Amino acid sequence: MRRLRTALCDRLGIDLPIVQAPVGSAAGPELVAAVSEAGGLGMLALTWQSPDQARHSIRRTRKLTTRPFGANLVLDFPVDDLLTVCLEEKLTIISTFWGDPSSAHARIHQAGALHLHTVGDVDEAVHAVTAGVDAVVAQGWEAGGHVRGGTTTMALVPAVVDAVDPAPVMAAGGIADGRGVAAALALGAQAAMLGTRFLAATEAATHEVYRQHLIAATSPDTMHTTCFDGGWPNAPHRALRNTTLQRWQAAGSPPAPLRPGEGDVVANAFGKDHYRYEDLMPLPGMTGDLAAMALYAGQSVNLVHDVLPAARLLHDIADQAAAAIDLLPARRTSSRSAT
Repeated sequence: MRRLRTALCDRLGIDLPIVQAPVGSAAGPELVAAVSEAGGLGMLALTWQSPDQARHSIRRTRKLTTRPFGANLVLDFPVDDLLTVCLEEKLTIISTFWGDPSSAHARIHQAGALHLHTVGDVDEAVHAVTAGVDAVVAQGWEAGGHVRGGTTTMALVPAVVDAVDPAPVMAAGGIADGRGVAAALALGAQAAMLGTRFLAATEAATHEVYRQHLIAATSPDTMHTTCFDGGWPNAPHRALRNTTLQRWQAAGSPPAPLRPGEGDVVANAFGKDHYRYEDLMPLPGMTGDLAAMALYAGQSVNLVHDVLPAARLLHDIADQAAAAIDLLPARRTSSRSAT
């Protein structure tokens, strides 16, 4: 897979230009370690953990892999204490999202860590690089979970690459197989970040109900919405259409607290109730109407057909990407021959 290796791979200390997106509660130590151990970059999602929980997650991941991995922090929340934990635990890769990276950058760099920041448009990318971030993640509108901008990956990535050159760029949104990774590299990105595909990894902390809905879904089943905003208001996201979304749309998409079924308990986990419109996905150990929860998924859900170990996913994606890249010269030759 040497032909897939990029300069950013060398800088991050990884073998393959494939990054597991920090997909909220699903991105626990088991998934992160499995991706990193297989040669990609696993990313913990720590924003909604306490400092003690975050420290445990980092240490647990370290027990499972000796390879580099990172942690993601959402700047729309108070994450200073979590950043302190990350830096005390000597994490070498910190990614940030949904906010001004300047607020965290000085501390990250002073600790000697690399700073990645996710953006949704070109202006945001330029600002991030001006603030000093080491790499930009250009997230297209097709992405699942919380979505920063409104431009498609195909249009956004090359524009960001041009705008921030020579800073490295990762592509995110709508990528779930090796063809998508190859396309991202062709657009000038040095790595691809995949979220939806890894939600159906064996090691992901996702409930079986959620996994089966991912496997059954197609791209039109996803919706860009603000419906599931309990805990993170005014943050657009992409999720699968379900009974909660359908009832909300039928009622005219009213704001809280006027939404139908507001306050309904739809799930329970370890004695704690979870309510309709929370920004929480179905997790192992939950019971209830789990299909009514936030089933985050990107438009690449079309390409999710099974649940596989993360290492198998990573290697299959890398093999397909390499094969796609190898085909490109032949296609160009065929095209010239046909003219």
